Amino acid sequence: MSVRIAVSGAAADAVKRVVPELIKDLVASRLTGGDASLWGAEAEEESEKRLGWVEAVTVSRPLIPEIYALRDALRASGVNHIVLGGMGGSSLAPEVIAGTYGVKLTVLDSTDPGQVLAALGDRLATTAVVISSKSGSTLETDSQKRIYEQFFTDAGIDPLERIVIVTDPGSPLDAAARAAGYRVFNADPTVGGRYSALTAFGLVPSGLAGVDLVELLDEAEGVMVELSVDHPANPGLVLAAAIAGTQPLKDKLAIVSDGTHIRGFGEWAEQLIAESTGKIGKGILPVVLDAHSPELSANLHDLQVVRLVGDWDDTKKVAPGEIEIAGSLGAQILVWEYATAIAGRILGINPFDQPDVESAKIASRALIDNPSTPASPAFVDGDVEVRGTADVVDGVTDLAGAIDKLVAALPADGYVSIQAYVDRVAHPALLALRDAVAKRSGRPVTFGWGPRFLHSTGQFHKGGPAVGVFLQILISDDVDLQIPDRPFTFGQLIRAQADGDASVLADHGRPVLSLTLANPAQSVPAIIRALS
Repeated sequence: MSVRIAVSGAAADAVKRVVPELIKDLVASRLTGGDASLWGAEAEEESEKRLGWVEAVTVSRPLIPEIYALRDALRASGVNHIVLGGMGGSSLAPEVIAGTYGVKLTVLDSTDPGQVLAALGDRLATTAVVISSKSGSTLETDSQKRIYEQFFTDAGIDPLERIVIVTDPGSPLDAAARAAGYRVFNADPTVGGRYSALTAFGLVPSGLAGVDLVELLDEAEGVMVELSVDHPANPGLVLAAAIAGTQPLKDKLAIVSDGTHIRGFGEWAEQLIAESTGKIGKGILPVVLDAHSPELSANLHDLQVVRLVGDWDDTKKVAPGEIEIAGSLGAQILVWEYATAIAGRILGINPFDQPDVESAKIASRALIDNPSTPASPAFVDGDVEVRGTADVVDGVTDLAGAIDKLVAALPADGYVSIQAYVDRVAHPALLALRDAVAKRSGRPVTFGWGPRFLHSTGQFHKGGPAVGVFLQILISDDVDLQIPDRPFTFGQLIRAQADGDASVLADHGRPVLSLTLANPAQSVPAIIRALS
């Protein structure tokens, strides 16, 4: 087997109970055959347009010679640095692929002006940029394309020689890019963004950066037969039952890298699972943890632990109540895609739509089109401006008090979502807040870099169970950058995205605490002190 999986405790009980039903209903073979009726009549129209990923290995192989030829041509012209402008699945899959293969790829999945400027200032003379957008109308990637066009032109470099487009055929970006003369790779339009790791969205930037794409697809192909058969050892059926079939449902899924060679897999799986299952008040919330995260020692009743392990040892028993899974990257990608789609059937939801993602985009766009002065903070504590929903900030005069009220709003089955709308390259110290919040709250805590999480876990926040509380982190910075031919800057855009999402969360009745930091080096320790 190219993927090995073992389960114990509630997960094992779920596998014993649910897998026979999945086999009886021929779920694996029907999914492989593209049966759109698996998720019910209401989901059938959408599902019928979104099952191309089960054939991604076969469909994608003809792209490899084209990608390699372009890579060789770019290298021959002196280009040795690849930047990816993309969001959600368009950026997370290439990031895990490149990281696992040890290949350098700069992923620009932000509208933070500091992060954009840092990318623009990094080896521009020897850089090529991949702009990836399935819809062809993604605001973030359009902005990234515009700024690179300007910087290339100002440097005397023809953008047509350095910018590569990946998009669906017939999208607005496809038409405009071809008319302008850009090199365009079309992706399979029957594959949704979060299932697109083994399509052009995952392969073009990874391959241009130097990944062995043949090996990656061979790894995935090696597990295709196992995934297609209605058999108790099918790893897709086992994983789906283990994560979605527990009774009562353990709807927080801790994804722990524990000896695996795969880098960043949890962040990719996070968006796959959260965006696929978090809707109509249901869902599974992935929580990306390390082996020392506080949640793992807390014995939380609703937390299912799955460990991505390295070398498989048949003599070693899986830890009580946990799931262990091992395998190559390509195989793991396909197994988790199958498992997530099947989990949707178990939960009774459509795993291919994302009805609540658009709400934050609309709110952000309204703020951009109708700019106004940011709301005054409820109060200022040191150099931290504090804003939030009334249930968090009313009657409070200091940071510790606001945090107390946010934590107090957590239900027994709740979670905390930290959302950092900042330059993730320049401010990794913010990650320390995750464990500090987990220790204080005693509940699962997710950490998302804004605005990229809006294209992934953002769906779960609004459409999933209404048990989350939200901590936004922003930084007041004098650095900004005008977006060419747009009446707004990158700084205005990321602020609008943060404010827009906060307003939508508030409209959904979710508690929100928003902290704007003037000096993160001082403010982060102050927040941690307030938490403790």
